[in-house]
Amino acid sequence: MSCCPSSPSEGSGGRRVEPVPVRGPYILLGEFLKRVGAVPTGGQAKRIIQAGMVRVNGEVETRRGRKLRPGDVVAIEGGGSWRVAGQGDA
Repeated sequence: MSCCPSSPSEGSGGRRVEPVPVRGPYILLGEFLKRVGAVPTGGQAKRIIQAGMVRVNGEVETRRGRKLRPGDVVAIEGGGSWRVAGQGDA
């Protein structure tokens, strides 16, 4: 994604964590997954979240409406990892 710098930070387990700036104080988990291109639709986001394939800050998250705030790290099982960044943090 063009919003992300070319040198992402390292997450736990050596996984690359891409910072993703968001507007406002939070973004919903389902919307975030669509924004980063992890899923094409809200329905697909709902399926992978309810299947326990998404972690927020290392914990399995099953709520599509979870509010993500700057500093939260989202990881998909077998996929990527992203850090929610404030407008000036990326």
